[in-house]
Amino acid sequence: MKLVLDIWRQKNASDAGRFVRYEVPDVSEHMSFLEMLDVMNQRLIEKGEEPVAFDSDCREGICGMCGFVINGTPHGPARGGTVCQLHMRHFKDGEQIRLEPWRAAAFPVVKDLVVDRSAFDRVIVSGGFISTRAGSAVDANAILVNKPDADRAMDMAACIGCGACVATCPNASAALFVSAKIAHLGLLPQGQPERDQRALNMIRQAQAEGFGHCTVMGECSAVCPKNIELDSIARANKDFVKAVLRYREPAAAGGSG
Repeated sequence: MKLVLDIWRQKNASDAGRFVRYEVPDVSEHMSFLEMLDVMNQRLIEKGEEPVAFDSDCREGICGMCGFVINGTPHGPARGGTVCQLHMRHFKDGEQIRLEPWRAAAFPVVKDLVVDRSAFDRVIVSGGFISTRAGSAVDANAILVNKPDADRAMDMAACIGCGACVATCPNASAALFVSAKIAHLGLLPQGQPERDQRALNMIRQAQAEGFGHCTVMGECSAVCPKNIELDSIARANKDFVKAVLRYREPAAAGGSG
């Protein structure tokens, strides 16, 4: 199959950027989307042209590194997966495909389809941890966790921090990411000592990074490759409000957005 790609090319954060059209022949339907880009880049290199920059690492939908917008949808048309898990059989011969980076003030473009997502790292550093004694591992059944909470915590822990929720949100809110990181620790006994401060610190760090306010549009959950549910945001907001009242701190506008 043959494809026509309109790809966003941008040298750095200060460059204006523009779409550039490329024709990619001989694409196998069994290729992943990133493998198709690898083939295209190899041909560009052979012609002495600059290859398209994009992030990738594990290529198994685990690491959260890969990610850009394909025809207006983060990670492309296949629900419940990342770009590296998207295969060319989802596209038609001769189809025109537009690729662009995540669009958010908190995710400045580094080059082409690569954006700086270190804002997520700073949110995690602000509260995404638990207090525990160092040493050998305790027995698996030393701390009892009821099954519903354990299952829910595992669902939230599935978030890979790819940033698709931010890219698709009209407000560029990171509420789904932040709430998943708050919930997966807050649901467990080990996460209770920092539960209040975790909610306060992580939500306020997200606000400081410039992510927008969540207005519960639901677009984030719809494109999440790990199917994180929207109700996690309500849970995080509840923890945040309780912590604000407990510590008598002023609640900044914006909630978990």
